[in-house]
Amino acid sequence: MTTMSARAATPSDGPPQRSASPSSDGDDLNLAVVTGTISSEPVWRDLPSGSRLLEFSVTSRSDTGATSVPVVWEDPPRRAASLAADSRVVVRGHIRRRFFRAGGATASRTELVAAQVSSGRARRSVASCLAAAATLLERHQR
Repeated sequence: MTTMSARAATPSDGPPQRSASPSSDGDDLNLAVVTGTISSEPVWRDLPSGSRLLEFSVTSRSDTGATSVPVVWEDPPRRAASLAADSRVVVRGHIRRRFFRAGGATASRTELVAAQVSSGRARRSVASCLAAAATLLERHQR
């Protein structure tokens, strides 16, 4: 793991992870599940708010080609320190497009905001991740 700050890259346990949920009117659901391989070493960032952010990309391959999905995970648990390039993962969360100023211009970035990241080799963890996504979908259908 690498870090973009002077502090050591030791994540905190942080608060419980937030999950994607239906809107208050029940009509919309922003839920994403991506499986693939972490394509480069995850990067830790310390935010001015005091939160820690882990950024990485997941490459998902299919018959139609490869897609790279940028992922951000705010205040991940300590076990996130074990994530590395070439790790198989399942990521559950929601899609966010954020806008920011860069070089005097407005830029945007679309990313998957992780609520849960599971090792692709840990069957129980993957099952938990997929079950959480299924529960959100079932609640949304009611």
